Amino acid sequence: MPRRLTQTQKGTHQALKNSSFESMVVSWLMQDGWQVFLPILDHGHQTDILISDGPNYYRIQVKTVAATDHNHDVHNQWKESNVDCVVYFARNSNWGCVAPAFSENKRSINHPEHKIFEQNRKSFLKAFHLMEVNS
Repeated sequence: MPRRLTQTQKGTHQALKNSSFESMVVSWLMQDGWQVFLPILDHGHQTDILISDGPNYYRIQVKTVAATDHNHDVHNQWKESNVDCVVYFARNSNWGCVAPAFSENKRSINHPEHKIFEQNRKSFLKAFHLMEVNS
């Protein structure tokens, strides 16, 4: 079995971990029947994933947080953008949250509009389908 014998730089390692969360969301959405598009470069647009059901398109941002529980505050990093929802993953746990984009500077993960999920396809899609976006 191959083994990686080189050291990965800390910043590179974090980028790889963040991309892996985006890949999970892409996979789960594709399995649900969505058309999924990945921007080549999302800087300034804050869109990690673009999805479509045909006539409608939605912009998704994926973030990781160092949350230990659902009382963790998340900060608005997409003001002035057109992002529709944010998927948060707790880096050191087995849960996440789907949230519509919000206008406040910060919000608690356990806000009533946010939907908590376990890090698996079935739980994520259930939370995703319950979320309401303002389109």
